[in-house]
Amino acid sequence: TMRYANRKGPDVTSARRQNLIIEHARQNNLKTISLSIPHNAVTVITGVSGSGQSSLAFDTLFAEGQWRYVESLSTYARMFIEKLDRPEVDRLLNIRPAIAIEQKNPVRTARSTVGTATEVSDLLRLLFAKIGHPICPDCKLEARSFTPGSVADDLLQRFPDGRAMILFSLDKARDTSPDAARPAEKQDRAAALLAQGYVRVRVGDDVVTLQPGMSLPKGSTQTLDVVVDRLILRPDARNRVIEAVELAFREAEGTCQVNIIGQGPQTYTTGCRCPGCSHQLEAPRPILFSFNHPLGACPECKGFGNILKYDEDLVVPDKTRSLSGGAVEPWSKPGTDWWQHQMLLAMKRRGVSLSTPYGDLPDSVRQLLWRGDKKFEGIDQFFDYLEHKRYKLHVRVFLSRYRTPFPCPKCAGSRLTPSALHVKIAGANVHQISELTIREAAAWCDNLQLSDFEAAVSKDVLDQLRTKLAFLLRVGLGYVTLARQTRTLSGGEAQRITLANQMGAKLVGTLYVLDEPTIGLHARDTMTLAHILRDLAQAGNTVVAVEHDRQVIQAADYIVELGPGAGDQGGEVVSAMAPAQFASHSQAITARYLRGEETIPVPTIRRRGSGKALIIAGAREHNLKKLTVRFPLQMLICVTGVSGSGKSTLVEETLYRAAARAFRIDSLPMGKFTAIKGLEHVHGIRLINQEPIGRTPRSNPVTYLKAFDEIRTIFAAQPEARRRRLTPAHFSFNTSGGRCERCQGCGSEKLEMYFFEDMYVTCEDCNGRRFKPEVLTVQYRGKTIHEVLRMTVDDAQGFFSGATRLAEKLRLLHSIGLGYLRLGQPATTLSGGEAQRLKIAAELARGAGRVVQDKAGRSSRKDGPRRRGPSGIGGQLYVLDEPTTGLHLDDVKKLLAVLNRLVDAGHTVVVVEHNLDVIKTADWIIDLGPEGGDEGGHLVAEGRPEQVAQVDASYTGRYLRPMLAEGRTVKSET
Repeated sequence: TMRYANRKGPDVTSARRQNLIIEHARQNNLKTISLSIPHNAVTVITGVSGSGQSSLAFDTLFAEGQWRYVESLSTYARMFIEKLDRPEVDRLLNIRPAIAIEQKNPVRTARSTVGTATEVSDLLRLLFAKIGHPICPDCKLEARSFTPGSVADDLLQRFPDGRAMILFSLDKARDTSPDAARPAEKQDRAAALLAQGYVRVRVGDDVVTLQPGMSLPKGSTQTLDVVVDRLILRPDARNRVIEAVELAFREAEGTCQVNIIGQGPQTYTTGCRCPGCSHQLEAPRPILFSFNHPLGACPECKGFGNILKYDEDLVVPDKTRSLSGGAVEPWSKPGTDWWQHQMLLAMKRRGVSLSTPYGDLPDSVRQLLWRGDKKFEGIDQFFDYLEHKRYKLHVRVFLSRYRTPFPCPKCAGSRLTPSALHVKIAGANVHQISELTIREAAAWCDNLQLSDFEAAVSKDVLDQLRTKLAFLLRVGLGYVTLARQTRTLSGGEAQRITLANQMGAKLVGTLYVLDEPTIGLHARDTMTLAHILRDLAQAGNTVVAVEHDRQVIQAADYIVELGPGAGDQGGEVVSAMAPAQFASHSQAITARYLRGEETIPVPTIRRRGSGKALIIAGAREHNLKKLTVRFPLQMLICVTGVSGSGKSTLVEETLYRAAARAFRIDSLPMGKFTAIKGLEHVHGIRLINQEPIGRTPRSNPVTYLKAFDEIRTIFAAQPEARRRRLTPAHFSFNTSGGRCERCQGCGSEKLEMYFFEDMYVTCEDCNGRRFKPEVLTVQYRGKTIHEVLRMTVDDAQGFFSGATRLAEKLRLLHSIGLGYLRLGQPATTLSGGEAQRLKIAAELARGAGRVVQDKAGRSSRKDGPRRRGPSGIGGQLYVLDEPTTGLHLDDVKKLLAVLNRLVDAGHTVVVVEHNLDVIKTADWIIDLGPEGGDEGGHLVAEGRPEQVAQVDASYTGRYLRPMLAEGRTVKSET
């Protein structure tokens, strides 16, 4: 990191045109703030979560920049462009055209890959079209498409002063008989050739001069070739060669032979034919290598690379069940009992045991169960029957549950037609290049050996390709394969791809607004990203990043901190200055953390756990190298490693999905592994991610925590509500009865506009209050249900202090740093970090229990028995992927307190994380690597943080070592 004393921010007192001037911004929770942001510099906006960073960066700066640009377009063009509402701000001066780079992955289609999203695939298509070599699949010879001119150039270059004889095969010649109705073998071919001016033919190895009345042998095993010309290959004979070759091509339908005396025959063809077997191949052109076009897409899978088939693992998810015990999952439904009944009768007649587990049945019985016979309809016939009812929505949904993508048998997952795969450069086709990682593709481009002609033709394309790959390497995506589907990328990876594309665009005079660009990056790569942001700024752009990473904040040119708190307590400018001045700011909480006045302390005791463990053996999905990993139970476990090392593959795709299938929670395709042990020691598994808690504005924090039910009960118990005979259902805006039916409880109506974006206007009936007038007459302690929903969690704590259960849930939200949220705040407005903490709060509210610590610091439950697993005692296993996304250092401290509450309640928490403040507080670390992609997937280190910090091969250990040295001495229970 850079020292503050060596950092000087830009002179913000210079001419106003050098700064972006914001006057009286009041978007969302911003408190009419005014400030200047320097152009051509990197500005970091920080502050506690909910303090207004996104409101300033995205809802104000980006929205205004986009709004002004869109307004400059025609009405017709605006119809196709998403347009943001104009922000609430008095004036924005000197704002530039804006580009937002968010940590979201909006791609949902399976057709988009990393190659197509970065335009690398477009460059590869052009490269293969220019210098690709079509290879005959039968003869393995190169099929080239020649013209008379290229044949002449090739001959003159390869055989200077050689004696050549240009011929064409008589068997391939077009009909030369004046009577075309007669068969060719009955024609006087010699007379016809003489009439056309040919005087010599080659029979076998002998050249014969044609004479009038001469008959050529018919049906002979010897070849018959017509001699077009004989000459010496000299530069002055080039036109003569061209004329002879052109005549041979015309007579023999695109095939010409040239016999070089003493060198042997040479065959030339037009139309990209194989010189050996004359097999016709598709001529290389860019569209041939596109799986998004009918010409290049595999006709079987339509360019998807896979086809959907009914999966035995989904149809029979539990192989330990018997046929009578419901092994065939789709036949265990009430509507399919006839199929189950006829299957049991058929198997009983054939003497098949109905109590034997499905996994122990012979293969012949399994095949019968699937394929059926004349007297019994099997699983395949069942799905065929439902396929004819696909016009019903519920049938399509039902069938989709049992289908899994399998590699296309025709293209083997390449997505392309065979014609495209036969075109190669340096022995590799375009699919093989797409299967490479970005780092490997860059090395392939650098090591490509080309002829002088190929190098000249492909120079521009290769230069652009190398530049594009270099940008992707700089943003830390060298481990990602070009063929990887874009929708499988994390939000941070998708953001870095967009960043690399913008670097390649080389724009100037642009405002870039980024949302935590360090998400998903290991500490090793953070400074590289900071340098990339600086390069964008030095190129003449304004870079504004919402960021909480220490290194990026210290490397910025200008720092803006909002706060001092979150929600209504935030929205003010705490500081706006260069790093040197920011370092000594007394009010900025970020500066206090950077100075060390505020810290996330290293725990004094590491938990010893329950002594039991969950073990994954032989994990080999993607780049995992047959790992056997031990997850100690009742601990806070961090899975670490550089980007692409296999963390998410191990934790989410393998551990979570295998356990979820075992507990019958989910049946998603899981990663390959040999065995999973220790599931009997846990009660269940839950994945807590940053997906939204709801898709509609009606979903909010209190409905998600089931606290709204208690609020509605309180209002329904009021005297006015009883007098009007209002039930708790009348106080819900999700059901008809008490809600405003015009807006259906939303408070606003959507007006669909033509040529403009849709508008949302306040409902005229309820004036945005969501409920009918008679419901709003009921008050509790002087407030209506609408006013209560507008209260913050902190305000509601005291207001509902008499309601024990409700107050406890509100205190829970306050304890995890969400006291600034409004009770009725729409779920669509919550950030990913807020949604994730709400999910954790819901888990705690379910009964994680009160935890009491003894004198030694050990935790025990005092409010009831532990939850039992399938056999034995154990809590839940919680899986989280980068829960610190969007969190300030102060919020990370609160998050850790919540996670520790879960562990102290007897649960196990597994966290995939790069944040060193979280890693240093863990009880156990599993570090993967050492690099990303194929160079990753190894278990580099595991153990206590102090043990991992001593492993030199671990990048995590190297960065963890100084952080542990700054903390207190750690005592381990082990």
